[in-house]
Amino acid sequence: MRAALLWTINDFPAYANLSRWSTKGALACPLCNKDTPSTRLRYGRKFSYMGARRFLSSNHTWWSNKRDFYGKVERRSAPEILSGKDVLNQLLTLEDMKFGKTPKKRKYKKSKGIHNWRNKSIFFKLPYWKNNLIRHNLDVMHIEKNVCDNIIGTLLDIEGKTKDNLNARHDLKEMGIRSELHPTQRDGRWCYPAACYSLSADEKSKVCKFLKMIKVPNGYSSNISRWVKSEDRKIYGLKSHDSHILLEQLLPLAIRGVVPNNVYDAITELSIFFRELCSKTLRVDVLDQLATQIPITLSKLEKIFLPAFFDVMVHLVIHLPREAKLGGPVQYRWMYPIERFLRTLKCYVRNRNQPEGSIIEGYIVEESIIFCSRYLPGNVKGYDRMDKNYEDDHIKTYSGLSVFERKGSPLLRDASRNLEELERKQAHLYVLRNCEEVQPFLREYEQSNKSMNFDDWFFDRVSFYCLSN
Repeated sequence: MRAALLWTINDFPAYANLSRWSTKGALACPLCNKDTPSTRLRYGRKFSYMGARRFLSSNHTWWSNKRDFYGKVERRSAPEILSGKDVLNQLLTLEDMKFGKTPKKRKYKKSKGIHNWRNKSIFFKLPYWKNNLIRHNLDVMHIEKNVCDNIIGTLLDIEGKTKDNLNARHDLKEMGIRSELHPTQRDGRWCYPAACYSLSADEKSKVCKFLKMIKVPNGYSSNISRWVKSEDRKIYGLKSHDSHILLEQLLPLAIRGVVPNNVYDAITELSIFFRELCSKTLRVDVLDQLATQIPITLSKLEKIFLPAFFDVMVHLVIHLPREAKLGGPVQYRWMYPIERFLRTLKCYVRNRNQPEGSIIEGYIVEESIIFCSRYLPGNVKGYDRMDKNYEDDHIKTYSGLSVFERKGSPLLRDASRNLEELERKQAHLYVLRNCEEVQPFLREYEQSNKSMNFDDWFFDRVSFYCLSN
């Protein structure tokens, strides 16, 4: 048997471990390489990766607009994606990766700002590795999670999550841009004015109330209302898939009519971008359109939010259409199935002193039980379990009207009440109109003189038929 390594699927910190390109500092983007657009924020003590204008068309008017951006005219072109041969040329002066334990912490040679390589990855020993167009995938799952956290934390001003604070306003003053948002000192305390995206207490309550009352179909997502704290007007504890649903579907609805139009348009465009990117079927023309639109969307966000908002995860969004065009749908290249499987393997560990052996033993036991369950009568609990809404037995034994063929199950605990006359009549009409056995009566009414109201005729005629049969 022979196998080939197509690419790796990992989150961004693991990207550094596998590729040996450091994903921290001024040159954190492995695709932009040494041309990564970054600015060191003095008070925030972090890097801001603004510069989406570099990816706009050459004749766009925003290239010369320094008032609405970071105070500079953009003259740099979009960075080129290096080929495997170019990467190997950068790695000529670095040593190969060494395995094994060392008594002292291994030190890496300083590249003095030329690039961010630590050493040469062992994957380059594969003869075809340098020819791969994608060697390590950017994880869309964690990128969505981080972008959603930045937006939600900033809009709702969640402590520890917001990108708008006193240090961020001092950085604005240090950069000399957006003077209307600079902090001022009054009575010994620093104060700063509200930005265009800042929400009042009532507006935050509207957003939280909408998310608190949202209901979705079974299996669509988790119960997002559990993470909404209406009293504090905050959202805590969102999982990766919650952020996926929130960013792509619910957030534009929640902030509609609450934030200004320019903020709503930019966030909605970002939501549409991720929705199209994560669709099951991708078209090349749509991906080309996304690649053209996403620099405009990120540039709109740069005109709205502060530089602290644009961490490296927001910057990586601009490279996602290219990778989708080369690698295909993101469902085969993100971390959702990987992390679910890692969770399964962690549950096998019974002896923390020997985790690998515990995983092997647990995996073999699991396979053996599944194999035996296929030949034993009945259902083995946990291995051949029925679906939550399994209705096959009901369908096989049912012999009534087709509209009642499917047996529904309540989302919450059972509750009953008496219907009013109007509600009873509406329910009755709905059942009759959606019943296959009633379709001949529809054709009969169409052939009649139609002197009687359709609902009254339909209700009387079909009810008489049902009672007589």
